[in-house]
Amino acid sequence: MYFPEDYRPLLGQHETEKAIKDAKDTFERSLSGALRLSRVTSPLFVPSGSGINDDLNGVENPVRFAVKNLGGEQMEIIQSLAKWKRMALADYGVRPGRGIYTDMNALRPDDDIDAIHSIYVDQWDWERVMADGERNLDYLKDTVRAIYSAIKRTAFLLEEDYPVLHDTLPEQIVFVHTEDAAREMPSLTPQERERELARRYGAVFLIGIGYGDPPHSGRAPDYDDWSTETEGGCHGLNGDIIVWDTVRSDSLELSSMGIRVDRQSLLRQLEIRNCMERKDLYWHRRLLAGEYPQTIGGGIGQSRLCMFLLHKAHVGEVQASIWQPDARKEAVERGTALL
Repeated sequence: MYFPEDYRPLLGQHETEKAIKDAKDTFERSLSGALRLSRVTSPLFVPSGSGINDDLNGVENPVRFAVKNLGGEQMEIIQSLAKWKRMALADYGVRPGRGIYTDMNALRPDDDIDAIHSIYVDQWDWERVMADGERNLDYLKDTVRAIYSAIKRTAFLLEEDYPVLHDTLPEQIVFVHTEDAAREMPSLTPQERERELARRYGAVFLIGIGYGDPPHSGRAPDYDDWSTETEGGCHGLNGDIIVWDTVRSDSLELSSMGIRVDRQSLLRQLEIRNCMERKDLYWHRRLLAGEYPQTIGGGIGQSRLCMFLLHKAHVGEVQASIWQPDARKEAVERGTALL
């Protein structure tokens, strides 16, 4: 099943389309103001073999194509802009305390398609230059709180305009290390632990995504710093914002983010993942040469956030993509439609 048995949408299709725009516009302004981010234009594709594209968990294959007028040079559709943004901050000369954000549209054909996953990814990709002395867990937490406040503000304003959309989020977000969660709930899988924490707290930032053997979940070795030891002997200067979705009675990840690797953590994580050959790629050579500023950044799912704030049970209710025929049939039975 793709929908809860008793699910009925709170908004009709016309209202939904209007609310999607309202939600996106409101959150984008709130995020930009909270983190002092300027909007920039970003690429849809980058050269293959440059190291600029994000390889996510290291197993997903990007969509590739040849450009005829460039002698058949290979390009690939971005999977995220995690590394491009940091390069852009360096090239644009953005000063500490300021940053950029962009509308990122990507294709991830290896992703499973279900109620919360699509092969089409749309998110706000953002990146901010850090000042000296800010590479620590407290700074990461302060940034998470600012983003969470922007989500809360958006939820409040949507409820003002659409009274059926009640804000279900707690006032504060809770911080939990993946290692602490594993020690507390050793018999549960990482996904089950996320579900329990989201149910318990309503909103949680899970720190240390990518660390461990096995890791809580996958994270590439060359953008977030997930291996630096922080408080209490735990590791990670990164994490995920996860909320409790009352419509699906399940956890929902809205954002992944973190303080980015410096020279030391990049080399350490490349060694951990046994991919030291990446240090010779264009993007990695520039970082190792000290050409990039220290930054914090992440991605916030646009359709995921709209799905959550509009109390939808399937991401296809707020995003146009490809869906299974049985999912479309079930949507009609529940009085809704997949775009």
